[in-house]
Amino acid sequence: MGRQANLTGAEILYNATDYSHLIGMPGFSETLLKTHFGLYQGYVANTNKLLGILRDAGLTGKTAAPEYAELKRRLGWEFNGMRLHELYFENLGGDGVLGRDGALAAQMTEDFGGVDEWAKDFKATGAIRGIGWVVLYQDVNNGRLINFWINEHDTGHPAGCNPVLVMDVFEHAYMLDYATKRADYIEAFFRNINWEAAEGRLL
Repeated sequence: MGRQANLTGAEILYNATDYSHLIGMPGFSETLLKTHFGLYQGYVANTNKLLGILRDAGLTGKTAAPEYAELKRRLGWEFNGMRLHELYFENLGGDGVLGRDGALAAQMTEDFGGVDEWAKDFKATGAIRGIGWVVLYQDVNNGRLINFWINEHDTGHPAGCNPVLVMDVFEHAYMLDYATKRADYIEAFFRNINWEAAEGRLL
């Protein structure tokens, strides 16, 4: 995940992570991945830009301006676009095999009746018409796992929940390789899940 780095003064910038190790992943062409990496890098750049503009507005007392309010609203879109892509890329690059004796499989069994039942629900969520994200969230209050559909980067995320597995279902994530066959993309995603990364996010 992109790390926060203090530069000069009050500047706080984020650095784009290099995910080129994913190139060669079965079911994902190099063109698709490089295009997706470029889009992610744009979110990082825009997050940095907005943070700088907002910082300067605060320092110069321009926080009452309408432009400040609109940029504050935009920050959620850019920041979450950055962070969700990092979570997505980081839970890829594996062999797609979830150990059935681990903590994540046990929690899936408790909350969904089994790993296969969880997967069926996650895939069905991903097949919903529209663009967005599918996120397996863990409720931090009771540990329960819930599959959520998220329309936009900055809206619809459940408060008090921790993302465990993230799947991008915006068209840029699959159309170059799969056109409108989103179900085929979802199967390719499942074959490449890095379950170690996902399980490491459990609280």
